[in-house]
Amino acid sequence: MKFFLISDNVDTLMGMSLAGIDGVVVHEDEEVRETLKSAMKREDVAVILMTERLVKLCPELVYDLKLNCKQPLIVEIPDRHGNGRAKDSITGYVREAIGVKI
Repeated sequence: MKFFLISDNVDTLMGMSLAGIDGVVVHEDEEVRETLKSAMKREDVAVILMTERLVKLCPELVYDLKLNCKQPLIVEIPDRHGNGRAKDSITGYVREAIGVKI
């Protein structure tokens, strides 16, 4: 089983290809949707990696697939520009979930 990358920049694709991960670079909403649907149908793909910017283009589709499909797993990754989350986002999640400040 393989990983497959759907990226919005060539640098991320190049870095992942050095680790043996195939993928594509797309930019438009419709390209993202078609590529994701195509990757979901592939028998050899176990994990689809998507950059955060692309997930933001079609969040309803991504979250629907995450909830309703067992395989492949869709993982949102930051690109070379970093992620859109605050630097203490994990700490904030823990604080909200259990009410303990870390």
